Amino acid sequence: MEEILNIVNENDEIIGQETRKNIHRQGLLHREIHVYFITPNKEIIFQRRLKDKDTFPDLLDATVGGHVDLNESYENAVVREVEEETGLKVDVKDLVPIHKVHTHVADQVTGKTNNAFQSEFYYLYQGDISALRTEEGASAGFEVWPLAKLLAADENGQKRFIPYIFNFAVTKLSEMINDQNL
Repeated sequence: MEEILNIVNENDEIIGQETRKNIHRQGLLHREIHVYFITPNKEIIFQRRLKDKDTFPDLLDATVGGHVDLNESYENAVVREVEEETGLKVDVKDLVPIHKVHTHVADQVTGKTNNAFQSEFYYLYQGDISALRTEEGASAGFEVWPLAKLLAADENGQKRFIPYIFNFAVTKLSEMINDQNL
């Protein structure tokens, strides 16, 4: 059974439904969430996408990312996705909202387009990366990047990331980490 998602307009109002496959093929506007796990040592944990993903295969992504299911709120989606993708049960009040942003990114490798409202959060993770459980069939694992290493990444290091994720991490996210003395 194919995953069906809501299509939204520029005001983030639901206007229809379509399969995930067609949403990415046609670049239809939909809803997603991202969560960035940040450690007390100013490290960011990224998730590696599987090589067979329909967009941005084998690249580093937010710690948790996913679609908002039909008639689901961003908040419910973020709690559900954190548990599915890391095995952790969190309360939405433990997640710090960053912003909601409209992204429109074309994947040069697959030819698919991700056109989404993304509600982004961070979570102060104090555990060990080995305690995070990957979602079977959906993730190739996690990588910890100290903020200093991320900011100093050369072209090859940058190419390991979804471009939007890398740019967000070295600008807005790094600024937040430094401002909040995490």
